[in-house]
Amino acid sequence: MGQTATFRIWRGNGHEGTFTDYATEVTEGMVVLDAVHQIQAHQAHDLAVRWNCKAGKCGSCSAEVNGHPRLMCMTRLNQLNLAKPVTIEPMKAFPPIKDLVTDVSFNFRAKKSIKPFKPRPPDAPDGTWRMAQADVERVQEFRKCIECFLCQDVCHVLRDHRLFDEFVGPRHMIYAAALEMHPLDVEQRARDLKDAYGVGFCNITKCCTKVCPEGIGITDNAIIPLKERVIDQLYDPVVKLLRMFR
Repeated sequence: MGQTATFRIWRGNGHEGTFTDYATEVTEGMVVLDAVHQIQAHQAHDLAVRWNCKAGKCGSCSAEVNGHPRLMCMTRLNQLNLAKPVTIEPMKAFPPIKDLVTDVSFNFRAKKSIKPFKPRPPDAPDGTWRMAQADVERVQEFRKCIECFLCQDVCHVLRDHRLFDEFVGPRHMIYAAALEMHPLDVEQRARDLKDAYGVGFCNITKCCTKVCPEGIGITDNAIIPLKERVIDQLYDPVVKLLRMFR
């Protein structure tokens, strides 16, 4: 036996919008995305929502549920207080396109700006490489990112201060870390991390880590080590002295 719940969904475009209440029947096991689809099918046929896998792996259905950045397909209704309207709105860090869909194209431009993987020459007779398992495992965590951009949405540098031209955001710090810490990579990114990618803007509040659906240690395992790398390579006096002799 189901119950009726009210969902307060933001409807609008890039210029204006408002919240609209929809009452719909919900049953055990439903997630927020189920309710949105039900409303879309029976009450609001033109409701725009982005989704794909409904399994928490594509990162498409990111939104803000009751003010918290979440994947709608992984937010169960039994986790919410259905006695009150459930508020669903688009991610606030990105420009709205229509209803729950936002323009996240900034993220793809930012990713392209990061220097790609540059391997060192092969070190084995058969033309391949040899790597320590511990070094390989270090970057595996960063490969779990599903690019839901919830970490970007909650980052105050982007969300509140809108410094998109100066900071690529935590998602792309993960990407840079996956390259920088790869045991075969020899590309130099320290100067770019400081100047182009803006690693110094992060004040390590760990809000990005808290919303990551994959549980990636964004702050502790990626951003802080990148900050340390910038300091070591650009400001360490011993390193500077070695460069002079080289």
